Formats: sequence, C-alpha cells, structure tokens
Amino acid sequence: MRYQVPRGTQDILPKDISKWHKLEDMIRQFCYVYNYDEIRTPIFEHTNVFKRGNDSSDMVNKEMYTFQLENSATSLTLRPEGTAGVARAFVEHKMFGNADLPVKMYYVGPQCRHERPQKGRMRIFHQFGVEVIGAKSPMLDVETIALGWSFVSALGLKDMKVLINTLGDDESRAAYRAALKEHFKNDIDTMCADCKRRYEQNPLRILDCKVDHDKDIMKTAPKMEDYLNDASKQYFKEVLEGLDALGIPYEVDDRLVRGLDYYTHTVFEVVSVNKEMGAQSTVFAGGRYDGLVEYFGGPEGMSGIGWAMGLERLIIACEAEGITLDEEDGLDAYVLCLADSVHKEVLAITTELRANGYRTDTDYLGRSFKAQFKTVDRKHARCAILIGDSEVANGTVNIKDVKTQQQYTVPMEELIPTMDRIFGNVGCGEINEEE
Repeated sequence: MRYQVPRGTQDILPKDISKWHKLEDMIRQFCYVYNYDEIRTPIFEHTNVFKRGNDSSDMVNKEMYTFQLENSATSLTLRPEGTAGVARAFVEHKMFGNADLPVKMYYVGPQCRHERPQKGRMRIFHQFGVEVIGAKSPMLDVETIALGWSFVSALGLKDMKVLINTLGDDESRAAYRAALKEHFKNDIDTMCADCKRRYEQNPLRILDCKVDHDKDIMKTAPKMEDYLNDASKQYFKEVLEGLDALGIPYEVDDRLVRGLDYYTHTVFEVVSVNKEMGAQSTVFAGGRYDGLVEYFGGPEGMSGIGWAMGLERLIIACEAEGITLDEEDGLDAYVLCLADSVHKEVLAITTELRANGYRTDTDYLGRSFKAQFKTVDRKHARCAILIGDSEVANGTVNIKDVKTQQQYTVPMEELIPTMDRIFGNVGCGEINEEE
C-alpha cells in the first residue's frame, strides 16, 4: 500500500525548512521590538469557542473539523483560526486584570479548515497572527496594520496594497443591515444558497459572495458609509489619518466586510497585486472586534484588534517577486575520519565542537577521503578537520579553513581556541600555520 499525505496537506521537507525558519525568526524579531509577547493555545478547542450563536461565516458553516469524543457529549473542533482561542485564553486567565492594558500578543502555528485545496489555500495551513486586547483606539488599529506592513516590507515585498473599510459600531451596523435586507428582499430567491442563509444571519456577508458578485443587485447595494453615525465616521477618519502619518498606502474598499462575524469598526486586507498570486492574493487580513471578550465572560465593552498572515501564501508572494528565503546555512565544521581505527576519537571531537556551539557533522559510512571531502563542499563547511592515526598518536588535529585555504596543525586541546580565532569569536592570537 502506498501512503501519501491527505489531500490539502503537505510535508515541509528539510530542504525547504530554512525559509520557514527565516520567517519565524523575523516574526519573533518584529514582535519583540513592537512589544508583543507570544501565546500558544491548544490545537483543538470546545466547538462553541468558534461556533458562536447564529454565525454566518463559511468557516463555521462549512469548513470546521469537528468531532465528538466517544461516549461523551463533548464536541471539539480543530483550530480553524487564532483569534477566538486567544480571546478565550485572555478571559480564562483573567488577563483583563493586567495593570498595563492593552495586552499585546502574537502566535505562530497551524490552523485547520476543510476548504477546496488550491494554490495558497491548504486544509492545514500556518498563520502568524497578532491580537491586541483591552483598549480601543484608532492609533492601535494603525499600529497593528503598521506591524504587518513593516514585516512584509522588510521581506522585500513591493507588489502590495492595503484595502481598508469600516463596519462602524453596533448602531451603524444595525442601520446598514436593515438597509441591505430591504435592498435584497425582492431578489434573494434568485441568489445562491449561501446568500439566502446570509440574508437571515448577517446580510453584510452577502457583499462578500463570490457567486453573485457580478449581478446588478450587488452593484447597486447600499454603501456602509451612508449609514455610519458621527462617532464611527470620526473613528475611521482618525485611522486613515494615522496611516497617512506613517506613509502606509491604502485604498478604501466599501465592499470589504471580511469573513468572520465578530468584526466591528476597522477591517482590512493586505493583498498582493502580482499576477503570479492568482485568486489567493490576500497576504494578511483582520480587524477590530468589540464583543468577543464579553462572549467568553470577560468585561463588557472590552475591545480587541488583530490580524492573521498565512505563511504558505507569504512564501508564494515572495517567490512571485523573486525573493529568496531558503539560503542554506553551511556547516561550521566537517570532521573527516581518515582511518577505521579513529572512529571514537572522531566522534569525541565532533561532540566537543557541537558542545561549543559549532554546527558540525562527520562521516558514518566509512567513505573514502575523496568522498568525504565532496561532502565538505556540498555542505558548504567552513572548516574541514582531518583526524587519522598520526593525529591521534601525536595528540594533534589538522584544521583546513576552506574559505582561506589555510591549514593549521594544533594540539588537541587547542582545537576550540583555534576555531574561535578562525570564526572571530575571540581576539586573534598566533596560529601554528602549516603550509
């Protein structure tokens, strides 16, 4: 029987992992300077963490992996997105009592959705997300967008733009929902099944329909801006002014509503305009949410904002713009075994080098000197360390600096100090150089 990964999943192989490490290292660096701390939530949660009331989102209605424990009424769901779990943890651990609100957090990890697999859209995918909970300020909205924009800019991505909109406060959205229901009521029977469901649950989500988006009834739909109260207009105005102050380019998209029902006020997507990205052009997206903390039993009116960035899609965006992420780190040292009788000494030297922080490997197949030296080249080793019978008898090691082509013979106890000098880890002293 031939075993393969399930449809919509992938193996991330050792040859590709360096690009993931580079992204993850950058993520932690950016979040450190922005003062965001990492949070890790379970890969599965109680289903009602994600399925909250009469939710209209496709994620909840179509895409969740939900299972029930044997002989139990407990329903669990594999994590389809990060925000809900972070909000649940925020409340459960009473983080709202922090003296220095808001609490700024980030996460990196896998999410699971039963979607139709395509380029940039997997059933198990990885997200970098940020959540800021405990304060409501247009400048926080700007800060979170700026973090993501700075991150993609640091990667070198240029074919990007910010799409932004406001959904307003509860009062504004209620007025807009009523206007949309009135607008669509005579045509809803001609629209897709999802639109019919959304009409009852959340008519704003009709605007996000991919099936009926070209119909005239969609093109003439009321606009959110006409139903915003003064407070919502002022809030959005300050967000845009903050983006202007930071020089972050944006387009106001009055049809942008996002795919999850908990969003309020600011919503945004950062998309690639590179043609190689195809239909899956969104690199990161998110918005503000005012009721999620209260849903989990937290303080009334405590607001949050966040976004999530798909790492698979980010890698595709980099490849589309010719940005290389997978520069392989070479070995610091490769220890060549020149005789069968010195295997133990070779292993001891290899272990000592590793204990001192040098990335080191050696031969375990009994290959010839020539074959081992080819590995030195393939692994881009900085130093080749040669150990044979004579070296063991004399208590010495031969070190060849591949970069400079210089070779040194030093006492065994001088191996690490010599490596430190070659790599510039200590002040340079004299090295016994053997031509």
